[in-house]
Amino acid sequence: MGTDRMKKVCIVGASGKLGQYMVRHALERGYEVVGVCRERSVPKLAAFEGRMSVVPGPTNDPEVIRRAVSGCDGVLTVLVPWGVQQYASGTAQAVLDHARPDARLVFSCGWHITRDGKDRYSRMFTLGIRVAAVLGRLVRAVEIDDQVEACRRVFASGARWTVVRGSSLEEGESQGLPVWSRHVGDPVLAGNLTRRVDFALFMVEALTDDTLVQEAPAIVGCRTPAALAHTGGPRDHAQPGRTEGARFRPGRTCRFRSDRAE
Repeated sequence: MGTDRMKKVCIVGASGKLGQYMVRHALERGYEVVGVCRERSVPKLAAFEGRMSVVPGPTNDPEVIRRAVSGCDGVLTVLVPWGVQQYASGTAQAVLDHARPDARLVFSCGWHITRDGKDRYSRMFTLGIRVAAVLGRLVRAVEIDDQVEACRRVFASGARWTVVRGSSLEEGESQGLPVWSRHVGDPVLAGNLTRRVDFALFMVEALTDDTLVQEAPAIVGCRTPAALAHTGGPRDHAQPGRTEGARFRPGRTCRFRSDRAE
């Protein structure tokens, strides 16, 4: 879908840090923006007052989502595993049920999500996820398994989706569009760090990049040492589908093939 066809965008989870960055990027592209967030979080969007509309309410409420996504060409959804009430899966299902059949749907999650089971995780990473899942359930604050279920539903759908799997995040000025690979464990992702503003940039860029339809890219900052090593320097990136070291047109997402067969 080209930028000329992307006019109106809904951002589900707009009041969070990632959501606010996505609002900014979307407005900069001239999109009409509708945000969804809990009513108590609406004041966090005060900086965008008059430039966007807000539908307050729980993001896993089907009626809230139905109203918010009406007429939208694209939907950007932050899948947060808050609480123990199937918040992430309820949000994903509501978006899948109520977005236009031809709408571009882009969801955010972490590296722990795997689509085909071919991701390779370090023991430390796996242990950290398990500990977080157990502690989250004990204090009834986080439900990581529900985020897994949310993505399973997205993967099984026939929608025009992309699930963007983010590395560890940090704040800071934009470094540019992150690089991506289909599988965690590929050498280009070794840096495991992305600026949050650039995670948001990738989400918004994915709306108009049809090469990412029904892909689950694992992303990392384009200026991490491993990314630079695979691209030959800060100005060299790879065009989608090309091998390491090739150049790509500015503003396009880039993917690196694994050295092993996919």
